[in-house]
Amino acid sequence: MERYHDLEWGRPSRNDRHLFEMLVLEGAQAGLSWSTILSKRDGYRDAFEGFDPARVASYKEPQVARLLSNPGIVRNRLKVASAIGNARAFIEVQEERGSFADYLWSFTGGEPIEHRPETPADVPASTGLSDLVSKELHRWGFSFVGSTIVYSYLQAVGVVNDHLRRCPWRPVT
Repeated sequence: MERYHDLEWGRPSRNDRHLFEMLVLEGAQAGLSWSTILSKRDGYRDAFEGFDPARVASYKEPQVARLLSNPGIVRNRLKVASAIGNARAFIEVQEERGSFADYLWSFTGGEPIEHRPETPADVPASTGLSDLVSKELHRWGFSFVGSTIVYSYLQAVGVVNDHLRRCPWRPVT
C-alpha cells in the first residue's frame, strides 16, 4: 500500500492502458479493500493480458470461464463481465475521442483538480465531478462506475489530487 501510494497514487496518468487497468481494478474493488485488489494486481495483469482493451473486449464465454476459475483475481461474474463490457466501451470512447485520456481529462480542462485536505476526513467520497463523470461513463455503457468508484478512480489516476497537505509525496502545485 505504501509503495503504491508513494509511487503511483495521485500521479497524473494520460496512458490509456494504465487508465483502463485502473478502471478495471477500481471496479473490482467495489465492496472489497484496496489492499485485496493490490495483492491481486499481478494476477489481473496476467489474466487480462496486460490490460489490453482490444483483447479484453474480444473475450467470449471460454475466456469468462477461464477468468472465473482464476484464483489470482476476484472471481465475481458481474465484475468480470463489467471488465469485458468496459473494454468495449473504452474502445468506443477511443474511436470517437481519439484517446480515453483525452476524454477523461476533458472534464477538467486537462489539468488536475487540486484539493488541499488537511486530514483524511476532509477527503470526500464523491463530488459533483465524479457524479458527472459517472453519469457520462454510464451513457457510454460502462458499469461499476458509480460516483464513489469514479471518485476513487479520479484520485488514483491523478485527475484529482487529494494527497494531504502534509504528505511528502504531494505533487508540487
